[in-house]
Amino acid sequence: MTQQDILDRHLTIEALRVSEAAAIAAAVLVGKGDERQADEVAADAMHRTLNRVAIAGTVVIGEGERDNVPTLFIGEKVGNGNGPAVDVAVDPLEGATITAIGGSNAMSVVAFSDSGGLLNAPDVYMDKLAVGGGLPAGLIDLDEPPGDTIRALASARGVDVSDIVVCILNRPRHEELIAKVREVGARIRLIPDGDVAGVIATSTPASGVDIYMGIGGAPQGVLAAAALRCVGGQMQARLVFRSDDERARAHALGIDDLNRKYELDALARGDVIFAATGVTNGNMLDGVRREGSIATTHSLVMRSRTGTMRWVRSRRDLTRLPFSEDS
Repeated sequence: MTQQDILDRHLTIEALRVSEAAAIAAAVLVGKGDERQADEVAADAMHRTLNRVAIAGTVVIGEGERDNVPTLFIGEKVGNGNGPAVDVAVDPLEGATITAIGGSNAMSVVAFSDSGGLLNAPDVYMDKLAVGGGLPAGLIDLDEPPGDTIRALASARGVDVSDIVVCILNRPRHEELIAKVREVGARIRLIPDGDVAGVIATSTPASGVDIYMGIGGAPQGVLAAAALRCVGGQMQARLVFRSDDERARAHALGIDDLNRKYELDALARGDVIFAATGVTNGNMLDGVRREGSIATTHSLVMRSRTGTMRWVRSRRDLTRLPFSEDS
């Protein structure tokens, strides 16, 4: 086994521990109506656990690119400093609203990459188009009409258009997109939140999702790209700006071409490790289950070097060592 293999395996386990810590913390607030507190406790748990990992990490996707958040802001240094330089992308609670109302598909997410491997995206909107692996290269194009893309996907899959399932965030801004998808005859799965899970679902046949379309958060887009980078797939994205302030924030992060259409490798490249732990039950992951002091978690861990996807169930006694000190 090479030193790189050992390092990758070590960081894979550490990524899992980080996402588990955030999910367990957030799960206490499932259904309690306070999305802000749920997000804060998840971020705090993730931050504490990250800072015990043997990396010299820099947050490139986090809670915000400006210093008005206490932890996990873009540019923050994380880890204990005794390890490789890596980019860190996090969403301590993907689906804070879902968690507050006790809905489905909330999860905690973290990704590590080689330094410079992840797009340093501002917290703005991003138009996204994604499919899973095993399809002809160049199949999707963000600039093509949705109907043409769906017909091309159906042809590549050898199925009728009516068999294609399109995942879209349920937002007023998508009314026109939804109408066009239904006009061509495809089916739609509307989700209330959690577009990272929506993109990942395209790479998981059991999810029943064939393609993801629509506008969501740019940070979530980069995290979703990190997941697809691990297991194969195609993705295109473009930043969407609503104000001069948002454009200025993009320029401040070194983004000069504001109309650029990003391919998957421009969003996430190099060696990538991705971990997600369910907070609430969803299509891919079960939520945290608590029985007294015992917490059971369900996670997905992926590595780009090997293309492996591992579903991991963990059982933890919370009366023992604090999570961030547990090995």
